[in-house]
Amino acid sequence: MPSTFPSDGPLIGRVVRLDRLTEADIEPMHALMSDPRAFTSGAWPFETAHTDIDRTAFFVRSRLVDRASVPYAVRLLDGTFAGTTSLLEIDLANEKTHIGSTFYGRDFWGGPVNPETKLLLLEHAFDSCGFGRVKIQTDHRNARSLAAIERRARRTRGRCDATYVDRTGRGATRSCSAFWPTNGPVFGLRCRAG
Repeated sequence: MPSTFPSDGPLIGRVVRLDRLTEADIEPMHALMSDPRAFTSGAWPFETAHTDIDRTAFFVRSRLVDRASVPYAVRLLDGTFAGTTSLLEIDLANEKTHIGSTFYGRDFWGGPVNPETKLLLLEHAFDSCGFGRVKIQTDHRNARSLAAIERRARRTRGRCDATYVDRTGRGATRSCSAFWPTNGPVFGLRCRAG
């Protein structure tokens, strides 16, 4: 099947809901991005806390104008704003995209928010949109994200489609497009189980 452009949402799981990011999300996003505890890796583009709302507004608006991406607001099911993530570099002709530009408030680290968000995006990209390749990308300095990607790969006994890059764009890629059809349901069960 030819791939189709991702939906604006909602993508709903057991813990989170993903909806298209909008300008109305600037204020709750700033509340998260102004917390210095959420900036431990120094990884681009999240090097330092946002001291003014204009910086957060610039970040959100830059995500909104990118026509080759779909940025999502990530909320708990009770409506609490947890952060943002995106499907980026959407390439329908080559049936590929990647998950990135993810930021969560510090209070949402280490729990079910990120695993379920990734699961919802992978299910949507592979099963609903028909993409043949999805990569998960993180900065090589972001040890926490690198560990999370590797942990998910080990739990599924498969390989995440991951790229670890530096600012120059150099990195190594591992593919999971053949992995998803048989192991995607297992990945989902493991993500939901924690």
